[in-house]
Amino acid sequence: MENSPVEIEEEVGRIRIERPYYEHKEIRNDFAYHKAVKQNAVKKFVQQFRLTRLCVSIFPPFEWLVKYSWKRSLLKDAVAGITVAIMHIPQGMAYAMLGNVPPVVGIYMAFFPVLAYFIFGTSRHNSMGTFSVACLMTGKAVLEHSDPSYFSVGNSHNATTDTSATDAPTGHSPIEVATSVTFIVALLQLGMYVLRLGAVSALLSDTLVSGFTTGAAVHVLVSQMKDLFGLHIPKFKGNFTNVNIIWTMFGEISKINIAALIISSITISVSVINNEVFKPFVSKVSPIPVPIELIAVVIGTLVSKYCNLESTYGVQVVGEIPAGLPLPALPVFGLLPSLIVDGLTIAVVTYTINLSMALIFAQKLDYEIDANQELLAMGISNTVGSFFSCMPLCASLSRSLIQQVVGGVSQIASLVSCLILLVILLWIGPFFQPLPTAVLASVIIVALKGMLLQVLDFWTFWKLSKIDALVWIGTFLTVVLIGIDIGLICGIALSLVSIFILNLRPYTCLLGEVAHTDFYLDIRRYGTAKEIEGIKIFHYSGGINFATRFMFKADLIRLIGINPQKEVVRRGKISKYFEKIDQNQKAKIWTRKLEKIQSKINTELKCLILDFSSVSHIDPSGVGVVKSVTDNFRKLGIAVYIAGSKEPIYEMLTKVYPDTGAKSSFTAFPTLHDAVHFAKYIFESSTISVMSSIRF
Repeated sequence: MENSPVEIEEEVGRIRIERPYYEHKEIRNDFAYHKAVKQNAVKKFVQQFRLTRLCVSIFPPFEWLVKYSWKRSLLKDAVAGITVAIMHIPQGMAYAMLGNVPPVVGIYMAFFPVLAYFIFGTSRHNSMGTFSVACLMTGKAVLEHSDPSYFSVGNSHNATTDTSATDAPTGHSPIEVATSVTFIVALLQLGMYVLRLGAVSALLSDTLVSGFTTGAAVHVLVSQMKDLFGLHIPKFKGNFTNVNIIWTMFGEISKINIAALIISSITISVSVINNEVFKPFVSKVSPIPVPIELIAVVIGTLVSKYCNLESTYGVQVVGEIPAGLPLPALPVFGLLPSLIVDGLTIAVVTYTINLSMALIFAQKLDYEIDANQELLAMGISNTVGSFFSCMPLCASLSRSLIQQVVGGVSQIASLVSCLILLVILLWIGPFFQPLPTAVLASVIIVALKGMLLQVLDFWTFWKLSKIDALVWIGTFLTVVLIGIDIGLICGIALSLVSIFILNLRPYTCLLGEVAHTDFYLDIRRYGTAKEIEGIKIFHYSGGINFATRFMFKADLIRLIGINPQKEVVRRGKISKYFEKIDQNQKAKIWTRKLEKIQSKINTELKCLILDFSSVSHIDPSGVGVVKSVTDNFRKLGIAVYIAGSKEPIYEMLTKVYPDTGAKSSFTAFPTLHDAVHFAKYIFESSTISVMSSIRF
């Protein structure tokens, strides 16, 4: 056939195209095909290098501060900063308890690393500081590597704990371990930034993160039960901590501190009533919420101080809170090798949560987030924090949401928050020393509501995908019953297995033609799609490689209804039986056998078209199975065409089986429509010899 120019005639709601049939090789020749040349990365960087662009990429405030409207936005950021600072106080003190460090550490975390994030971060609304899951994961490492003497009853170093562990002394304080964890997290995040591994968060799918955070929320809930009930329960290291804590609690149930239980009940009840009843009403009037957590902390402190709850009723209190800023100190470098596993899990989890929330706000408010720059920002922030008694920082959803809802425009809100917290650290901190730990535990429990309600996500995932639901429940149960780090590893493993399973079970179907269109649709799903007489169109979506090649062949045989290898054997037997009949050796018996075999032979199929438009990858093993299938069908006189393959797929086919001048193994067309019409043209003209002349 001679090629002619493509003619397109457009009408209202219609498009008509007239062009010749194209074989894949012809379309390359006619439209100036050439391989794409990848530009050298170093050369590209040098060509595009600009000092101003480099400064803006490393220091994002240089970009948005130029456009910042001080008249319109400063007041909004100030209000947002004050509101967030009020939330930081109770949350910081409460979440520090999860990290097994003094409550004042939570306020340190809302000051030192936040200043660094202001300089290097790209999110304008993330409220950095304490986050329950990150603090809980840090607390696990702190408990395992700190000297047990720091967790004895009444120890001034950590008044939030109860009983001593019976382990060999290590000589390291909880603060030393926590800052070492922060430093190793910083090193890992900076290393990820250098290697441009911002996409590492893709390893944690929404399903995995939901199951993991819900399981971690259960860990937080169980860990606070002792403070809610005023029980003295030893801290457990290693795995199965939830099981051990609950089992021990049942044995100590008769020793509940009634005063602590009353304090917890009142705090939780008032907070829930405020959140469920008054908060929706107030939100209609003002975007600034009632600071119920701070009110609870202040009232709890005053009641404890003037009613002597500690000495009279044995209620455990926060204890010493030093005034002023901590002196900078180096982390314990000798601890770093033993903290790598804990640091890696914390680094990945905190980065994923931070980036997820940053992307939510960026999409909502139309600005850009740089995933790799966020790694740099978190790495530097944690480095700063590790020198000033801080745990690894993370964005908090509740604080970030409030910062945005009350009108916060930029990270200047974080600067305002830092100034307020500086005043707290310098002069007001000791005021909270009589605060009952039951109040802080209650604040944590109420804040967990959203994370605990994520358990309902399981049913959503179950309806959407059974495999995703299994990933969720597997991650959740492993986190709750065994441990957080084991649960994260299990969740990642389940996610990777689910991806492997899904890739191993590609979507396959037979396509039918929709009359008077160029649509070819799944005949099982579309009633108007009809198979073309004498032609089978096999659609395959996925990769064809060493792992899936046998599935490709099995699905093809199952849907086509012909096993070419068995068909060749049958036809060989037919020739043999004809010889027996010609020799008149028991002709009736051989005739019956001949008729039985002939009834099984499919003589209707004239052409098989393999729709590779959705094939994502093919390796040499995949090409081998395609060639084997093609050759076997051609032995039966059935033409095989490949249609719609992408250029990398077509190139792989030609690399493995190049045209050497003999009959090519493949006949390829750029589109399925070309292949179908060419097959019809061949059958109608009965010029079968043309088929063998088309090559790569």
